[in-house]
Amino acid sequence: MNTSGPVEYFILDGLKDRYVLPIFFTVYVSILSGNSMIIYLVRTDPKLNTPMYFFLHNLSFSDIVYTSVTIPKMLSVFLTEVKTISKTGCFVQMYFVLSTGVTGRALLTVMAFDRYVAICNPLRYMTIMTRRLCILLIFASWGFGAVIVMPSAIWATQLPYCGPNIVRHMFCDHSSVVSLACVDTTRNGIVSLTNALIALLSTFLFILISYVCIGKAMRKMSKAQQLKVAATCVSHLIVVCISYVSATFVYISYRVARFDPDVRIVIAVLYSVLTPLLNPIIYSLRNKELQDAMKRAFCRCTVTFKTPRKTVPSVA
Repeated sequence: MNTSGPVEYFILDGLKDRYVLPIFFTVYVSILSGNSMIIYLVRTDPKLNTPMYFFLHNLSFSDIVYTSVTIPKMLSVFLTEVKTISKTGCFVQMYFVLSTGVTGRALLTVMAFDRYVAICNPLRYMTIMTRRLCILLIFASWGFGAVIVMPSAIWATQLPYCGPNIVRHMFCDHSSVVSLACVDTTRNGIVSLTNALIALLSTFLFILISYVCIGKAMRKMSKAQQLKVAATCVSHLIVVCISYVSATFVYISYRVARFDPDVRIVIAVLYSVLTPLLNPIIYSLRNKELQDAMKRAFCRCTVTFKTPRKTVPSVA
């Protein structure tokens, strides 16, 4: 749709096949239930009261926020066929998608640091990873995500949009929206690319350094200790690999002009749901402490339901 004046709303024109509705609904319910389960277990089980699970708790919360910013709107588009989103709503969605995405990587970085301290300085672990430091690291992660994307998001709101107003995406993706501006967006693109590289490369570099140090420490350990360390780190490494590999694919899809738009949308949507969907599965399958916590929670619920209620005799 072309407009004769300033754009007041955008039209989300992503995938049109209605068969993806039950898929998105199932994925969203799975993300909510899986990550909510981890949050519940960490908050209720005293044996999970450690820095590692405190960080995992926050990662699950950021995954819920990240997907809740986009998927409900996707579902409403399929259900109601109302594809419009207000200009303000679009930019708010854009900001939170960018911010929570960066926050998730910052939390993965913090978790890598936690593993480094636990493996390379086990005797000083509780001295270093104090409650105060853990809270500061959490605030730093959320603050980093909130601040680093602000220039790109604010600049996008300042651009003039005079038509067309059709966003070729399932949600208000930054690149897809900015491409609709009526002026040259080269400077905005440079700022956005710089911020993205800082967010991605800085966190990846810290994670890489942490695991290089862990690898060096493992060379001095016995075979049994090496296997124990590997079992401790493998879940986090799998999540890191999925997150950064999928982010690389999304980056390539936007930089290659010959990419089919529908394929680009599918890649971006998969990127937005893949890590939040797989995080609870990976950590639950690979982590005995979480599995034991689930069993204890199930036993508590069973006992609660089976315990007969005491009745107070009535006084005649």
